[in-house]
Amino acid sequence: MRFRVSQLLLWAALCPLAYLVPAALAQNGTWAKEEQAWRVQHATDLQKPDGWLSLIGLEWLAAGQTSIGSAADNTIRLSESAPAHLAVVKLENATVSLLSPQGGFPSGLNVDGGAAKEQVLRADPDRDKFNSHVTFGTLNFYVIRRADRFALRIKDAKSPSITGFHGLKWYAPDQNYRVTAKWVPYKPAKSVSLLTLVGTSYDQPVPGYAEFVLHGKTYRLEPVMEDAQSTRLFFIMKDTTSAETTYPACRFLYTPLPDHGVDHEGELILDFNHMENPPCAYTPYATCPLPPAGNRLPIALPVGEQRYHK
Repeated sequence: MRFRVSQLLLWAALCPLAYLVPAALAQNGTWAKEEQAWRVQHATDLQKPDGWLSLIGLEWLAAGQTSIGSAADNTIRLSESAPAHLAVVKLENATVSLLSPQGGFPSGLNVDGGAAKEQVLRADPDRDKFNSHVTFGTLNFYVIRRADRFALRIKDAKSPSITGFHGLKWYAPDQNYRVTAKWVPYKPAKSVSLLTLVGTSYDQPVPGYAEFVLHGKTYRLEPVMEDAQSTRLFFIMKDTTSAETTYPACRFLYTPLPDHGVDHEGELILDFNHMENPPCAYTPYATCPLPPAGNRLPIALPVGEQRYHK
């Protein structure tokens, strides 16, 4: 009887483990599937017709008129598949206007989905989300403003970078680099001046900081808010893997907002497996921000995306 009672007591002690092991395996399997799905979506976004791999040009504008087309007399030469004279843009007094080329706008040229007409093109400082898009066939261009400089960013849905895409390189997923961080808001909020790879700078709001423990040590990162309505925090960061295996300038990490919002203390998940390359890792035609000094970690984070080019 004592033996049977002892067996029962042992079974009762082990039963929770018997249930926990399959549960843990199932949880790990779910996380691995979610991680793979995120990676697939990231690659898909890069290859969209207006994704970062579609960039074929970044042309800084001088004051006056800039002609665009495939003919030799244009300031900006396009491929032979484009009309000889597609459009003219004019920079004057910090305003960029779309003007008709000789012979008029070609049929099929649109601005924000409507037939092209002479008009001012929207170009918000350092934020391109709502800027006017001029499209023709697979071509798509819009004005960007960086400090007091203006440029045309030109995209092509059939760019060599899209047609020659060869996949992304990743570290192996590791749940040890998915951590719960303490969120501490700044009161009052602060801002940071972000330098860019093209030598300009711009200010962004910093709502607080995330404090986390990794390998027994405590670290702190500051995100910026890309706009007031954003549902994500944006971390521009760098770790010691940048010396050899990840993009030298930085990597990006987007996270959901803290559990109690940005204005209150709380928690948020930092999944460093989701660190991704900035656009400038794929194309020389992007203008990427550089990480602030406090976001340059003295440790290696061997997870997330590796260098696209050798």
